[in-house]
This record gives sequence, C-alpha cells and structure tokens, in this order.
Amino acid sequence: MKTAVVTDTNSGITAELGKELGVYVVPMPVMIDGKTYYEGVNLTQEAFFQSLMSGGDITTSQPSPGDVMELWDSVLTEGYDELVYIPMSSGLSNSCASAIILAGDYEGRVQVADNHRISVTQYASILDALKLAKEGKNAFEIKKALEAAAYDASIYIAVDTLEFLKKGGRITPAAAAAGSVLNIKPILTIQGDRLDAFTKVRGTKRCRAKLIEALKNDFKERLAGEDMSKIRVGTAGSFRNVEDARAWRQEVADAFPGFEVIYGNLGCSIATHTGPEARGIGFYKVL
Repeated sequence: MKTAVVTDTNSGITAELGKELGVYVVPMPVMIDGKTYYEGVNLTQEAFFQSLMSGGDITTSQPSPGDVMELWDSVLTEGYDELVYIPMSSGLSNSCASAIILAGDYEGRVQVADNHRISVTQYASILDALKLAKEGKNAFEIKKALEAAAYDASIYIAVDTLEFLKKGGRITPAAAAAGSVLNIKPILTIQGDRLDAFTKVRGTKRCRAKLIEALKNDFKERLAGEDMSKIRVGTAGSFRNVEDARAWRQEVADAFPGFEVIYGNLGCSIATHTGPEARGIGFYKVL
C-alpha cells in the first residue's frame, strides 16, 4: 500500500519545499485587487508584501473544489493507492469541511485529517504523516493518529501593527488608532480550533519576551510529566527581511537550549490578517 501525503500552503510548505519533502501541496488562493493569485505559483512573498504595504485590496478564500480534486486525481494516477490530506484547522477555515465532503467520492482512497493545526504545528503534522507512511501505515491509520494528537500543540502569535486586524474586522478602528499611538502589540493564541486574544504588551522587545514567557509557562503547566524528548519548538513569522526571521529563531533557540527549533514563514493567506513583521512561537509533540 503506497500512501501520499497532501497539504496546503498554510502549513508553510511551498510547492518547492514539498518536492524536497515528497509532499503534494494545494496552493492557497489570495485575491489582490480583484485578481486571484496562488501562493507559490504566481504569487511570491515579495510581491504579496508589496501589495499589502501599498494598500491593495487583499482577501483570502479556501481552495476551489476543482483545484483540490484535480490535485488528488493527479496524485492517485502517479502510482499511489491512496492519500491523506492535511489542510488547515477546521476551526479557522471551511476548507477542511469542504475537503471531507469531496473525499466522499473517492471510496476511501482519500482520507482528510482534521488535526486542528496551522503553520508550524501543521508542518509538524506533515512530517509525522510522512514518517507513518514510511512505516507502512495506510491513509486511514495516519488520519486517526494525527487527529488523536491534534491538541498536543500550542501557538502564540504577535502582530506588529493593528492595521490588518482592523481591516479584517477583528478590532474597531478606534481600538486600532489607540493601540498604534500606545505602541500596543496584541498577542493571540491558537489552541486547537480557536484563535483567541491572549494578552497585549507595549513595544516589540516586551512582546518578544512575553511570547517566550508564554511558551515556558506551557512547558511548566501543560507539559508537566510529559516525555520531553518528543517535544519540539516551532517559530514562524511574516518577516520581510530573512535576517529578522533568523534572529527570531535564534532568540527562541537560546531561550530553549536542548530543544530542536524550526522556523516557517507564515503563509500569505495568514499574513493577510496578521500583516508583516508578525512573529509566532509554539510547541508540538512528535509521534
């Protein structure tokens, strides 16, 4: 039984990286000034940020059923008996629910895993799925394993500007204006299905420290008694400068000595809502 692993670009896995890993990737659509672009296909991060910062009208949506099924069909004709599809969390998008409906036409050959993750924790699920596939697990077994481990992860995200939360309707214009004057950096958290406010601090330096503190508290409280050899630390960001991304990953690595720390770019469809220079931190447990 040969099982393929398929995901979307919200995992931080581009088509190019997918080829290196042996993963198939559905590019997330991003609408810019009325035209649809596909992340990593005809939209680079550089072009995306240029449009974002110049005030372009940018919205996101889920992949079309036709695009998803076209990729699935292509994979299943390349010698794979079945595939497991790992989209972003059903709590943050309807794309997972739509995929589950579409999979009903494939007589079990397509299994959709809703493991309630996004960004670096979703990326980790892809690596777990590849490992399980190499061990001979079938698509249904991989799906069940990923869903059982769904909540063995945590993410905290801080935005640099309130402008894009205002555009998305998550905060009022008055709150955005006041926050900008006071240099307030809101920190959000994703625990499974929900994106919630966690706290807010003033200034970038305090923001970085608070993110690290939040994860250290998770280590003390949520992970007490866990096998820490299976815990990994993830970092992410919508940085326009690669050196800023490297510096954030290194700052976190210094704060968590002895732990493997990975970094992933926030996908364009996520950065649309966070804006540029957002940074994230989290943990996940490997299978």
